[in-house]
Amino acid sequence: MACIVKNFEIDHQKGIKAVRDSMDVLNGKWKISIISSICHYNTRRFSDILNDVVGISNRMLSKELKELEINKVVRRTILDTRPVTVQYELTKHGLTLKTIINNLVEWGVAHRKIIIGK
Repeated sequence: MACIVKNFEIDHQKGIKAVRDSMDVLNGKWKISIISSICHYNTRRFSDILNDVVGISNRMLSKELKELEINKVVRRTILDTRPVTVQYELTKHGLTLKTIINNLVEWGVAHRKIIIGK
């Protein structure tokens, strides 16, 4: 019995650590909304994301996109156009968040109905 309890504690600690790692990448007010915008359209320009994520400033969007790039969730591509166009897309690793985003959408819609009836 002690062996089972020991394994449960190890698995539980690994789970908590994995959730913490995930939250370290996705933390903050804006990252999930930014990922959702890119996920919905596949590729987005900076100004498109700025319009999608109501309330975010240029500076904050730039900071959040850089952090998502560092964490290999988002890829930034500079296109050879005049004026220069920069577009963002989810990396292969970032695309693994698509199911989570869709689940959050479903949960949010259901939660809104429960809380405010709409």
